[in-house]
Amino acid sequence: MYKKISNDFMLNLSCMTNKKIYFAGIISLGILCSFVYYKISKNDILLNVVQTALTQSHYTPLLYNDSLSDKIYKLHMKRLDYYKKFLTQPQVDSLKGYQYKLDEAFLNSNFDFFNLSNQMITRSITEKDAWVKEILAQPISFNNDEYYETDRDKSQYAKTNEACKDLWRKMLKYQVLAKVDEILTNQEKLKEKKDTAYKVKIYDSIEVDARRKVLKSNKDWFKRLQKITLKERLNGYINALVNSFDPHSEYMAPKEKKQFDQTMSGQFEGIGAKLNVKDGIIKINEIIIGSPSHKQGELKAGDEIHKVAQADKEPVDVINMDLDEAIELIRGKKGSEVRLTVKRPDGTFKVIPIIRDVIEIEETFVKSATIQYGKKYGYIYLPVFYSDFTKNGARHCSNDMRIEIEKLKQKNIEGLVVDLRDNGGGSLQEVVDMMSLFGSSGPVVQVKSKDGSIRSLLSKPKSDNTPTLWNGPLALLINHGSASASEILAAAVQDYKRGIILGTPSFGKGTVQVFFELDNYLTDTPYDTVKPIGAIKVTNQKFYRISGKATQLKGVTPDINLPDPYEMIDIGEKQMDYPLKWDVITPATYTTFNTINYAQVAANSKKRIAKSIEFKRISKLAIEIKSKKDDTKYSLNMDMFRKKMKALADQSKEYTDAEKEIKNLLIEPNTSFTIEDTVRQNKEKKWAKNLQKDQYLFEAVNILQDLKNKK
Repeated sequence: MYKKISNDFMLNLSCMTNKKIYFAGIISLGILCSFVYYKISKNDILLNVVQTALTQSHYTPLLYNDSLSDKIYKLHMKRLDYYKKFLTQPQVDSLKGYQYKLDEAFLNSNFDFFNLSNQMITRSITEKDAWVKEILAQPISFNNDEYYETDRDKSQYAKTNEACKDLWRKMLKYQVLAKVDEILTNQEKLKEKKDTAYKVKIYDSIEVDARRKVLKSNKDWFKRLQKITLKERLNGYINALVNSFDPHSEYMAPKEKKQFDQTMSGQFEGIGAKLNVKDGIIKINEIIIGSPSHKQGELKAGDEIHKVAQADKEPVDVINMDLDEAIELIRGKKGSEVRLTVKRPDGTFKVIPIIRDVIEIEETFVKSATIQYGKKYGYIYLPVFYSDFTKNGARHCSNDMRIEIEKLKQKNIEGLVVDLRDNGGGSLQEVVDMMSLFGSSGPVVQVKSKDGSIRSLLSKPKSDNTPTLWNGPLALLINHGSASASEILAAAVQDYKRGIILGTPSFGKGTVQVFFELDNYLTDTPYDTVKPIGAIKVTNQKFYRISGKATQLKGVTPDINLPDPYEMIDIGEKQMDYPLKWDVITPATYTTFNTINYAQVAANSKKRIAKSIEFKRISKLAIEIKSKKDDTKYSLNMDMFRKKMKALADQSKEYTDAEKEIKNLLIEPNTSFTIEDTVRQNKEKKWAKNLQKDQYLFEAVNILQDLKNKK
């Protein structure tokens, strides 16, 4: 179609010299000085706006040259067929001519490479779907000796189509063999227990049952693959460009951006029912207490949703609809009405009207517990640094942390553990606000922009008359999954010498991202027909500790490094594609607390760990996990396969059986419940019970006992 485009837009597409391409200055698509008519599609506009945002704002904008083209090509091909099962080597070779041409292709909105690769993978999916049905239609023998490689890094593309089909035969044989082993193992256990209610199956029946289950799971997989739209594939291709700049910059379609905001805010607008899907039927799994569905009272767990209507409009049939699509129909603005046609377990149908409201995702939020071990201690779990990303009055984790600390102080705790394990980050401002709770009134983190300027973010200074909320012993738990904002909090506590950091080295994400709503670049009426086009998350700054060191790549090394099952496996930012580099800047000016004898605390911890049977098991497990990671080839011979699986199961059982509640460690959730909220009560009790087996938390409590609170 033909669109009215500004001269600014046309002039700033690119300027090329010797294949080193730079964008010319700052692009403002909203200022339309004069117009030309140009044949351009929504994809062209999207691509150019994405490139504009990258070039203007990325921390280290890249030259459009062969190096960038190579990165884009490798990322796209890796994601196109990640396990090297769909394409053959000749097919991959046929696309190699584009390896160093994609820089020009992106600048000229040329989608030839994308179109060819998309057609290739689409045809291959259809072909492999037919292969699966053909291969699984016949009985499979597990008597001969052959092997299947499960590690994609050790795998190669098949050289011919026949070799590719044989690879699929082995993969499906491996899947069926795993099911056969599972059924036989379960049957053997029941026979040992002399369970008379269980009817022993003959082998032929087991093999048929295993093939049927594998066929069903593959059918569901191919159904999902075939539902991937051209638009979704194109978005993935554009992200091959964006991720070539760094792994955390990302283009998000409108739907994905909305989901991101909801996750980071811990809330969404809807009816408050948890759903699942089976055989194309959407069922109610759970009603969230206090939600619109709960207050309305008619929708129950076990109900099937057959139709969805917006108020009095025509209902839409959701049978066999993708779950995400159905959820989009059910969710909606606060105050609007949705009408669900549901089928009850007794077979009757009913139309249930529900007024939508804001739903909070409890799993997102801070929660706390008291720990009794000789003395009383506080424990706070922070799963993510959430904030009001939706600008809808959502909660702030720093304020919630304040509330939980105040509640724990009322119970006379003598030390506090903050758990940041597997916390992937979130709002940087929340980290800055949180540090003030522990007595910091100076710089928390340094932030460097692409122009080289550096600024320190300061925690809120307290007035002379306001005591620090928590000035007692403090321990922070981190692990390989602690990233970004988590690393900044841990680094600040460590640099100020305010508490003890213990666990395992953190992830190593030391970059800052900012969102650009791409519709804001398209402010003139001619662009209205292409909106919405989504947002781009761009890495535009880097974090630095107040000591001057970047957390990028290296993360935070704990004061007390504890044994870890994954300590021999490479994990973290350094394993991602094209991460930014580590470096240092000038330290900020700050004053440390100097109230902790770190050498003594470390020595005491080292003695406990050396004596701990549980930590010895964890160290042994680390060796076995490394061995399992390297041992990725599986025999497809029944006897050899079952022997290996039994050995793995025995190892797993050894560690599961060893996970026992720690003697004299008593944990109580610091949460109040309504009488009717039995689901939440059970969840909290289960959570506390798991904590009572947590050796890392136990060591944190021991460390709190070692710390001396010097005011």
